[in-house]
Amino acid sequence: MPTISVEQNLLKQIMEKHGLVHDIEVLSNRLPLLGTDIDSCTESLLDIEIFPNRPDLLSGETLARAIRNFIHDQEANPKMEVTKGDISLTVSPELKHIRPIILGAVVRGVSLAGEDEIDSFIKSLMDHQEKLHFALGRGRKRASIGVHDLNNIKPPFHVKAVPGDTEFIPLAMSEPMTINQILEKHPKGIDYAHLLEGFELFPVIVDSNDAILSFPPIINGSHTTVTSQTRDFFIDVTGWDLRSCESSLMLIASQLSERGGTIESVEVTDHDGNVANYPNGNAVLHKLPSDLLDGLLGRKLTDDEISVAINRMGGKFKSRDVSEITLEMPRWRFDILHPVDLVEEIAIGHGYEDLGSDVPKAPMTAIARSDGNLRRRIRDSMQGLGLMQIQSLTLSNDDDQFNFVRFIPVGEVTRITNPITIDHTLLRQYLTPGLLRLLSTNQHHNLPQSVYELGSVVRDHKNSDRVAFLVAERSGGFAAVRGRVQAFMRDLGSSDYVIEKLPDGEGPWLSGRSAKVIVSGVHVGCFGEIDPSVAENFDLKVPISGAEFSLSNLEIAIADPV
Repeated sequence: MPTISVEQNLLKQIMEKHGLVHDIEVLSNRLPLLGTDIDSCTESLLDIEIFPNRPDLLSGETLARAIRNFIHDQEANPKMEVTKGDISLTVSPELKHIRPIILGAVVRGVSLAGEDEIDSFIKSLMDHQEKLHFALGRGRKRASIGVHDLNNIKPPFHVKAVPGDTEFIPLAMSEPMTINQILEKHPKGIDYAHLLEGFELFPVIVDSNDAILSFPPIINGSHTTVTSQTRDFFIDVTGWDLRSCESSLMLIASQLSERGGTIESVEVTDHDGNVANYPNGNAVLHKLPSDLLDGLLGRKLTDDEISVAINRMGGKFKSRDVSEITLEMPRWRFDILHPVDLVEEIAIGHGYEDLGSDVPKAPMTAIARSDGNLRRRIRDSMQGLGLMQIQSLTLSNDDDQFNFVRFIPVGEVTRITNPITIDHTLLRQYLTPGLLRLLSTNQHHNLPQSVYELGSVVRDHKNSDRVAFLVAERSGGFAAVRGRVQAFMRDLGSSDYVIEKLPDGEGPWLSGRSAKVIVSGVHVGCFGEIDPSVAENFDLKVPISGAEFSLSNLEIAIADPV
């Protein structure tokens, strides 16, 4: 979760501007109720951990705006005060397939006094940008933000696509660089070049002098840098998701307005020729079904109670009829996606401690799992054999599950549509690879290492349970693992089982030193020594032996004595 550091002086100044008193004790007691955790609180600084669902609290200024309503019960204004400006921004049609969403805003007359306050403000502004890039922009893919000194650029602005040999002086540089050079050599270009991979033309924002003020989503131009003298700002936000871009634009503008700035709209003509003014300061009207609110909270709140609760969360109660409640919420509240989110807002604003008490309306008697006794006996057996239980990730990848260990996929593999890492691209079908990966990351511990896992796998898009164990030790071999399997089968109450040789090259097992276990004609599992060539795929160089069993097959083949 992101953490922000907020100066107590900043909160005091903003509260005093609105005729409120900044009380550290009250703040410390009540701020956690808003969805934040206070890491530390001193006379000069607050370190606050912000929950991921509240990106509107990621700066001291926007946090102060939320505090006024929540702690001091100031009347909320879900609208943003925006005056109509005379600056325009035109987007060329070719941007439709390069970076289609481009928005802008102007904030004039930001009030700052003293070098310390100015330096602190610039640092917090940059920090807010980067946190929004992470929280809303998904690493600048959905939305990226540029903040510029308006006095160093000349509107109107134009967004166009240019080739890679186009030159300008990027931020933190003194000499011109081409776009291709920026993507290859500039630190920000190296970090975010993947967002423009495969494009032959690149987006740039230019002013009426054709000077490049931004190369989104990578870097701004050097001449637009915000300095200690900057009081008028131009904000651009580009990306692929309109909600993310609009919320980012409004939150940066709100931060500047809390410092005394006046927000002006920018007329944006998009790639299709549609004209709109941003930011749109109007609140969003939400319809909340009364039954949903009453059902989830367990009691019926009065109109006054709802009005007070939603006011504390920055919204307004508009009306109520037989079936639904109409509420106004700020447009920058990116986290409100569904009516149930409004129920949560009302519950937080009202207070969870004052929702009353109730008893369950349905019988809550638990029903034992059909495999409950089997699972208990498996755990007892494994622990009796000296094995430590672990729980590895259900997400895995093709190399670990199949390529490295020679396992064959069972049915269709359940894959992740949009994996965020190459290590987690599918749902596992076997437990042994996860145990091998665990041993690989624990090589710094002494031998022997004995671990087991009792967990779920997904085969042909259906869940099933398996149990596996591995032992890394300097001696032992096939005789040792066979002894463990025999003890395991004895603990499960099975004496009528057959051990048969496995075909060579089947699974991760060493040829001639592996076998399968058959009970009443049902193949319940395999065991043996791990082939050293398989172990090397996990950077393991010690003798390893183990086994893997199917819980469903064990349940079918072995009668439950309990």
